[in-house]
Amino acid sequence: MQIIPVIDLKDHHVVHAVKGNRAEYVPVRSSLCKEPDIDRVIEAFLSLYDFKMFYIADLNAITACESVHQSFLLDVFRRYPDRQFWVDSGNHAVQRYFQGFANYLPVIGSESLIDDDVEHIERLSEDFVLSLDYSANGRLGSSLIFDNPKLWPNAIIIMTLAQVGSELGPDFAKLDYYCREFPEKRIIAAGGIRHKQDLVELQKIGVNDVLIASALHSGALSENDIKQIANNEFE
Repeated sequence: MQIIPVIDLKDHHVVHAVKGNRAEYVPVRSSLCKEPDIDRVIEAFLSLYDFKMFYIADLNAITACESVHQSFLLDVFRRYPDRQFWVDSGNHAVQRYFQGFANYLPVIGSESLIDDDVEHIERLSEDFVLSLDYSANGRLGSSLIFDNPKLWPNAIIIMTLAQVGSELGPDFAKLDYYCREFPEKRIIAAGGIRHKQDLVELQKIGVNDVLIASALHSGALSENDIKQIANNEFE
């Protein structure tokens, strides 16, 4: 199983995401590092384990359709050329800004899509990751992307925003559905993962990739837990 650390960026700070209430996100208080600086956070994660991949949510770009982090993120890509960065920056104009970096892969979140955007996805030539986003009330964004699996890339994030940073646990039922209905896809769990036992249960239903932030910052997932999970030692 691959653990992918999550970095939520807002106004140049790494913030603590809770239940999708983005207006209320505050700079992260981490047991791993003292400052909510992206380099400090990345280095802290790497001191815990040799993670090869990171997921970054550019919240300014997602919520306001513009980014204050473009040059900031370009510097990150340059400083860590041997790490892969999946970046959700909301709109396609911002995503194009990062093209050309071999260690960058765009994440397209359904919450940022309207029906007219689906035609754009059909024409995409580059690889991307799709995030199917859910609130507590159901799907977020264009229903066309949910209902047309032919448009999906190989990697699909199932993002349950209401459970992000909530201590509620993952949405096992939803993840189980996607793993059963789309076994050919790489289903990635996001939202609510609390501890090693959650990862054990996710592995049982066929999830082999997970996005995690809170359980890393809090220490709920220890260095030993992470090594065991990475080596598929689930007992």
